[in-house]
Amino acid sequence: MAEADDPLSAYAAAGVNVAAGDALVDKIKPFAAATRRPGALSSLGGFGAAFDLKAAGHGDSVLIASTDGVGTKLRLATDLGDHTGVGIDLVAMCVNDILAQGAEPLFFLDYYATGALDVSAAATVIEGIAAGCRLAGCALIGGETAEMPGHYAPGDYDLAGFAVGAAPRQRLLPRTDLAAGDVLVALPSAGVHSNGFSLVRKLAADGKLDYAAPFEGATVGAALLAPTRIYVKPVLAAMEAEDGAIKAIAHITGGGLTGNVPRMLPEGLAADHERAALPAHPLMRLLQQAGALSDATMEATFNCGTGLVLVVAAGREAAVMAALAEAGETPVAIGRLIAREADAAPCQIR
Repeated sequence: MAEADDPLSAYAAAGVNVAAGDALVDKIKPFAAATRRPGALSSLGGFGAAFDLKAAGHGDSVLIASTDGVGTKLRLATDLGDHTGVGIDLVAMCVNDILAQGAEPLFFLDYYATGALDVSAAATVIEGIAAGCRLAGCALIGGETAEMPGHYAPGDYDLAGFAVGAAPRQRLLPRTDLAAGDVLVALPSAGVHSNGFSLVRKLAADGKLDYAAPFEGATVGAALLAPTRIYVKPVLAAMEAEDGAIKAIAHITGGGLTGNVPRMLPEGLAADHERAALPAHPLMRLLQQAGALSDATMEATFNCGTGLVLVVAAGREAAVMAALAEAGETPVAIGRLIAREADAAPCQIR
């Protein structure tokens, strides 16, 4: 009797390495286990993931969900062979959005897709995802790794993330009592974060930006790959310490300052920023000079050094900023809410 063929050999010949996928699951299980928190019931390997809201202290709460990716920052990470930060980016893009609704991120799932699985690269990415989850205080409770030969170029991969959080109904943001005079407080970014990379890559393609050039003790490429900051723990601590003082939050992502700040404001109010007060970042100056970009273009494309903008009740900004500082942040007052006049922009930077 002829020896039976390997049942997976035909699939392997088509480009899918099932053994590599199994090896990756074994390799990343400790990363996920390190993110466990009250409420997390699942371990990697099941068909679904479970989370107990009551065990997490959210007996009567509203769930908040967010899904996002990393964008063309992945192209730069692949080209430079540095995958260490993009997992944090993926988590940050989701959990900072959940935070903007006043919610605590509870759990996270990831989707990693590639043409041929590189276990080492994938493990580095997922180790970063676990690191991001620890920074956010949420559990990595599952995910999906898809190997799709012929669909991705060799060495390429894509990422998507999905997070769920919860908040007591009375703590949901934005609040309904935003008013002229409320103070705008900025928390600094680590650089470009995960938005604007199509323009960054265009500058490089046009010879206006050199990834290998020295910059701030490293290289331009390394500075561009600095992961998105995760603001969850310090902001939740400030919300706990100064109940009701933080009225709204804007996560500064695609569309920059001018595109994201208006998303937290009701009709009739505008954000009046002082450009000189905004947190400065040397990478932003480099990009602006390299592309000869106007202030308006920068502020509609990049975070310009500000990763999060909070609206704080007038008269309570000092206490909130002190709570943020105690939690490790460096908050900066950058302006106030004003009455919005007819035909005026909802986000004004002067």
